[in-house]
Amino acid sequence: MTAESDYLLDRRRLTRRVTFWRVAAFLVALVAIVGTALAVAGPRLGTAQSHIARVDISGFISGDEKTLDLLKSVGKSNAKAVIVQIDSPGGTVTGAELLFHALRELSAEKPTVAVVRSLAASGGYIAAMGTDRIVAQETSLVGSIGVLFQFPNFTRLLDTVGVKMETTKSSPLKASPNPFEVTTPEQQAAVQALIADSFAWFKRIVAERRGLAGTELATVSDGRVFSGSQAVGLKLIDEVGTQKQAIAWLEKEKGVPKDLPVREWKRSGAERFGFWSASAGIADVLGFDQVATLLAGASQGMDRGALEGLLALWRP
Repeated sequence: MTAESDYLLDRRRLTRRVTFWRVAAFLVALVAIVGTALAVAGPRLGTAQSHIARVDISGFISGDEKTLDLLKSVGKSNAKAVIVQIDSPGGTVTGAELLFHALRELSAEKPTVAVVRSLAASGGYIAAMGTDRIVAQETSLVGSIGVLFQFPNFTRLLDTVGVKMETTKSSPLKASPNPFEVTTPEQQAAVQALIADSFAWFKRIVAERRGLAGTELATVSDGRVFSGSQAVGLKLIDEVGTQKQAIAWLEKEKGVPKDLPVREWKRSGAERFGFWSASAGIADVLGFDQVATLLAGASQGMDRGALEGLLALWRP
């Protein structure tokens, strides 16, 4: 065999190898493209068909735009009904109000059922009342009908370290209560009036949505949480059960076709990890549960203002 023949054989081998790796690279790229397309379009294709939508309401309720936009999208979709799965201790009063009205608007478009997992307290219970029916397990916690306003008081600490905060303001009730000064009876009365007004709104929602009045309303409105088995007798929920019972009610009472698949709808964008979420983890480890709840809410994309104001929140 001549040198020229050896050269031609080597060239052919090299050409075959290059062709093989080119084909392999093309197939890998094709698989990656198809996989990405399925990952993006798969959920959309699933929700484009008739189904029961499931929306998760969990953690601190702030009335964030992503959740409100999600509910609007579900209302315009091909979903025949909506299961609102709730596991929340509540949040801000205004955030819960926004979520309540968004769920009432959704309920005008499609039948809705709230399915309580571990907890639907305060703002979480306000959200549940935005649906057509409430289902909870026997050991779920619901209720905590009430409003609170909390702020730290650093006056004794400042006295200890020898620091005094000087404030000049237009009137005695401006920017009060203030953590750097002792709260006066007038300031306390002003805050109490705010709480009473929001509490009256909360009880009015309970009265309208749950058909309670008089002693029945007073019994459930003292701030306590109730188990699911207690709540059904107090008319705070409609039925003890899970998603299975919710679907059965939708099929029987709302004419939803049997055996429709349940498709989960999620908010756009992933939860951000950063200062707020890291701080929430530290607070949780140290045992500051309520602080951890507020910081966890901030990590979900809330702005600082969402953590201020009156709260409809329950923590043991």
